Amino acid sequence: MRGSNVKQNLFYQMCYEVLVLILPLITSPYIARVIGAEGLGIYSYSYTIANYFVLFSMLGIKNYGCRAIAQVRDDPEKLRITFSSLLSVHIIVSLLCMTAYICYIFLLESERIYAIIQGVFVLSALFDISWFYFGIEKFKLTVSRSAVIKLLNVICIFLFVRSRNDLWKYCFILALGMLLNQLSLWIPLKKYVRIVRPDMKNMCRHIKPLLILFIPAIAISLYKYMDKIMIGAISGKEQLGFYENAEKVVSVPLSIISAFGTVMLPRMAGLIQSSGQSVILRYITVSMRYIMCLAFALAFGLAGVGCIFAPLFWGEEFAPSGIIMMGLASTIPFISFADVIRTQYLIPAKKDREYLCSVIMGAVVNLIINFALLPSFGAVGATIGTIAAEACVCIIQMWAVRHDLELKTYLKNALPFFLIGLIMFFAVYLLGQWAGTTWLILFLQILLGIVFYILAATVYLAAIHEDIFMSALRRLKRMGRKDAL
Repeated sequence: MRGSNVKQNLFYQMCYEVLVLILPLITSPYIARVIGAEGLGIYSYSYTIANYFVLFSMLGIKNYGCRAIAQVRDDPEKLRITFSSLLSVHIIVSLLCMTAYICYIFLLESERIYAIIQGVFVLSALFDISWFYFGIEKFKLTVSRSAVIKLLNVICIFLFVRSRNDLWKYCFILALGMLLNQLSLWIPLKKYVRIVRPDMKNMCRHIKPLLILFIPAIAISLYKYMDKIMIGAISGKEQLGFYENAEKVVSVPLSIISAFGTVMLPRMAGLIQSSGQSVILRYITVSMRYIMCLAFALAFGLAGVGCIFAPLFWGEEFAPSGIIMMGLASTIPFISFADVIRTQYLIPAKKDREYLCSVIMGAVVNLIINFALLPSFGAVGATIGTIAAEACVCIIQMWAVRHDLELKTYLKNALPFFLIGLIMFFAVYLLGQWAGTTWLILFLQILLGIVFYILAATVYLAAIHEDIFMSALRRLKRMGRKDAL
């Protein structure tokens, strides 16, 4: 079974991520005004708790399953055995987690209705086989189904969520959408693989690598999801509502960058098996240049418009989300740089220990800062903790691969985009501070930022390509002279 073309996969995944980018921009202001900061905080708190049970259900299978399937996709017999073994382990773990979640519901004394509804989300993890399709590089199939479900979610939100009393409907629509999305992936499964009865030996050999990649997932969750639990418990649901909206906006453009890693992970896993180091390094160098170009555009752009965007988009009640949005935007370059290292080298090359150390240290840093700052600074304190954690993860991963990858080249290539983004930020931010909070000014900020960054980045990239072309031409001329002699 041959993998699909990388460009096609990236196109499909990017189309989906653009859809994911647009839909929250449609629903977010509506939900903010209908449900309010406290209601949004209640949803975020119940979802985050449920997400921990989903995390245990998945047991590291997102990354490991994708890698394992990618390595055997051209051998039908090994593919059947590998998929069936992984699926069996996944089902057993998911059923145990579902049982534990039911026990958790019975122990709750307040807001139990939301926990019950989120049980649908926990159940959806049992049917998640997206890792298989990612492993065989069938991104069009997963993207098309997910896109349809997302659109249906948006329609249902506008139809049925009309007041603060409809918070439970909002929770149910999103949870049911996730379940339907996972179930839809089972329909075409028999076209690609046949499930066979696995033996215990084949199941057991996957447990150790699954656990190794599960530990980083838990560590990452400590500074991606535990933040929200700690904010809700220490600072209150309103502060969590401010943080939820800001984090949602920043995570949307980040999903575009992570789409690239999702596509490249199975491809790099296959290349490591069959190609030399020079091919891998070339892929990573090109990826890093264009990912960092996008990362600095998103980071400085979001930071520049944050204080104007928040009160206009969500209402004056959510004005504090603007400062949080500016802070969280600064994590985008760190996350992007580390994502390329992780998905294109560490995980494909089975350097799981290095990846594990980086995320554990990030989790420790985040928890320490949260405990220190949350009581006094609320959601802003959690924002500082997240920035420190993401920077820590990136730095440790860079240190781990310093002898294997061309880090100096990557940083040198990223510096011009940083400077272009910094200039753009000051221009956009000062325009907002000088002109005031209106939709016209927000539009002008966005237009100014886009035009300036695209022009400056295009000039820089054109100059680079010209230098590369002239250098190649000079080499050809030298080779021609040698042949003549």
